[in-house]
Amino acid sequence: MYWIERLSAIQYDTKYLGVIIMTDQAVSTGPLPIVPFVKLPEGAEPYLEGHKCQSCGAVYVGERNTCSKCFATDKMEVIKLAGTGRLYTYTVVYRSFPGTKVPFVSAVVDLDGGGTLKGNLINIEPDPEKITTDIPVKVVFADAGRQDAQGNSYTSYFFEPLESA
Repeated sequence: MYWIERLSAIQYDTKYLGVIIMTDQAVSTGPLPIVPFVKLPEGAEPYLEGHKCQSCGAVYVGERNTCSKCFATDKMEVIKLAGTGRLYTYTVVYRSFPGTKVPFVSAVVDLDGGGTLKGNLINIEPDPEKITTDIPVKVVFADAGRQDAQGNSYTSYFFEPLESA
């Protein structure tokens, strides 16, 4: 009986010839995080979550059980990552998926306090002559610009240059 009930929750995606497993979850009342390490606490500002090794101090974006630096296990603590960092490297993307506005800047940022993360650098002209590495940036959160089949919207993280003092 359970198997038959669960079968009603499966739909076939004819475009990609795959199987989509539908959940019983209703459409959310607010945006969902685009990735698990984006945290959207109710009534508070969004933030990025990481893990820090209690043995050697290495910091990682997202969940970890084992430290890649010292190989300690079960020594990882959950931390709130810094909302600022420095541009490590970037590329200007001129060709992308249909519906994606180009050009845009894809960047790798070293966060203050540890952790390295890839994301889009926004609010900057996508011109290599006007972008330099090592500029200070901040993490900002905004709508990802897409919805899923259930109508849920998603919040993503982006980077933008810090204002000059």
